[in-house]
Amino acid sequence: MSQQSADAAQPEAGLENLLHETRTFPPSPEFAAQANATAEMYDVAAADKEAFWADQARELLTWSKDFTEVLDFSGAPVARWFADGKLNAAYNAVDRHVEAGHGDRVAIHFEGEPGDTRTLTYADLKEQVSRAANALTELGVRTGDRVAVYLPMIPEAVITMLACARIGAPHSVVFGGFSAEALHSRIIDADAKVVVTADGGYRRGKPSSLKPAVDDALDKGTDVRHVLVVERTGQDVAWREGRDVRWADALESASPEHTPVEVEAEHPLYILYTSGTTGRPKGIMHTTGGYLTQCAFTHRHVFDLKPETDVYWCTADVGWVTGHSYVTYGPLVNGATQVLYEGTPDTPDKDRWWDIVEKYKVSILYTAPTGIRTCMKWGAEYPGRHDLSSLRVLGSVGEPINPEAWIWYRDTIGGGKTPVVDTWWQTETGAIMISPLPGVTAAKPGSAQTPLPGISVDVLNEAGESVPDGSGGYLVLTEPWPSMLRGIWGDPQRFYDTYWSRFEGKYFAGDGAKKDEEGDIWLLGRVDDVMNISGHRLSTTEIESALVSHPVVAEAAVVGAKDATTGQAVVAFVILRSDVVEAGEDTGEASKIIADLRNHVASEIGPIAKPRSILVVAELPKTRSGKIMRRLLKDIAEGREAGDVTTLADSSVMDQISKGMKGSSQDG
Repeated sequence: MSQQSADAAQPEAGLENLLHETRTFPPSPEFAAQANATAEMYDVAAADKEAFWADQARELLTWSKDFTEVLDFSGAPVARWFADGKLNAAYNAVDRHVEAGHGDRVAIHFEGEPGDTRTLTYADLKEQVSRAANALTELGVRTGDRVAVYLPMIPEAVITMLACARIGAPHSVVFGGFSAEALHSRIIDADAKVVVTADGGYRRGKPSSLKPAVDDALDKGTDVRHVLVVERTGQDVAWREGRDVRWADALESASPEHTPVEVEAEHPLYILYTSGTTGRPKGIMHTTGGYLTQCAFTHRHVFDLKPETDVYWCTADVGWVTGHSYVTYGPLVNGATQVLYEGTPDTPDKDRWWDIVEKYKVSILYTAPTGIRTCMKWGAEYPGRHDLSSLRVLGSVGEPINPEAWIWYRDTIGGGKTPVVDTWWQTETGAIMISPLPGVTAAKPGSAQTPLPGISVDVLNEAGESVPDGSGGYLVLTEPWPSMLRGIWGDPQRFYDTYWSRFEGKYFAGDGAKKDEEGDIWLLGRVDDVMNISGHRLSTTEIESALVSHPVVAEAAVVGAKDATTGQAVVAFVILRSDVVEAGEDTGEASKIIADLRNHVASEIGPIAKPRSILVVAELPKTRSGKIMRRLLKDIAEGREAGDVTTLADSSVMDQISKGMKGSSQDG
């Protein structure tokens, strides 16, 4: 049972503070004694932020030309970090480790979904990245040109990104689950000259095609000259002579020697389009020096990385920013050994992740709350089949993690001993901004807690005033940070309007947050998801946490639906844990479960948050990255046909939920 209770409402704060968590987990003396991070880092950074970040940049990166200026924010809201310095991202991620004598260290353990494996050392990676850089150059790519990347989670995805960085060509990675239309709009917006793709990848036990979507996208009209095709599955694909080039042929004929292009610290490293398939795509642009500095710093300290001994695994796809910062750049700049897995966590069975952890002796695992809750739903028997004793740090990313999932993660996966770092950051921030530091922070289940050293964060009310401890509001970043976005590609006005106009001079993240009584930060999800119930502004995140704290619930999604009496009403969709699913199929038992859940929310939070309706579902609508598509649930809750479902991992989920909603009488 969660130790959470109702708290006094704070309507003037912008968002109400509903749940209170009293459990804390201080670091063990043994962990603290060996930790990379120290409590003193906060004081050092606070005393002189610019000097702190300059020290990190010089310690963690190799510069071909040292910088003399740390930060120029005179052109706000665009910052320039280390602007007169020069470096190369691929050199920092690969070459220097080989030069330091670590060429034999494993960089990537690749695990294909069918069970095939590959091991790439840093020396192997240097050769492959150099060949790929030469191959791209042969195809006409020059420094400053953009390259679109549409690949599955295979080593060639990381190799391609690094090859682009090596020649100073910004990459634009498009998630392999996006449609031809979405791919086309991103190619056009970035004006990409080359596309790197594959015939397909493996997903849920069978080949899933990719190249046909590229062909469709290019048929709509682009300036793409060449398509470089990795043959992963052996599927038959259409071939256009003169345009399409086989990856294997191009790399075989390319030289394994390549001199990295020296670029300025503010040279664009990549464009990454935020999710969404309608309207003009929003290309978030990150540059090189500041971005690499913060990626390397956060990866080293938030995960307590020991590159000589740790095996690190981030389950994110390279199509998302987590895959950029904590698969490609952060780990490799730090010389880490990491696992790259192509497929899904339930292929061939629901213990695939834990099999991989045991096989490679993974010591650091970084994944999403939706993945954790899915594993909760499946039950402890699956991780119980495997030896997970190698794990020593667990991380969470993507959305707020509810306390019960945090506890399950620590106890069931971490053996009740591992620190859990709940990280908050965004595509736009580039790297982790708020997180506990293992070995330093006494962790609170469900809280991201404090800004990292060198980061300035506040929570504001509607009037732009800092809220007191115990109150909720809008999360803002009050000072520049090294890995911050440098703009929206080709649209500076949209950059200002989207992020800087709500609170003048401050970056508004679009997320709600609260400060607890000790000043620690709790994320409350997107402000767009806030519900207005009888004049009270309630966060969906806290009601979802209350539901998941009930022992029968594995996962929950909450939306606000129009209501004639209260303005909006709470509608909840819940997935039951596997051991109670059969009971929930009995109509009488289901009614009892739903009544219990409504009363549970009322006792945990208060009557104002009691759901009007609760629907028990087998699955929630999620993208392939695990993000719950609450707007689709809102459509269902308000009696509309569900909107665009093309980005869902399984579009049939919406049909099942719609039928269940129509046949449900489980209203309060």
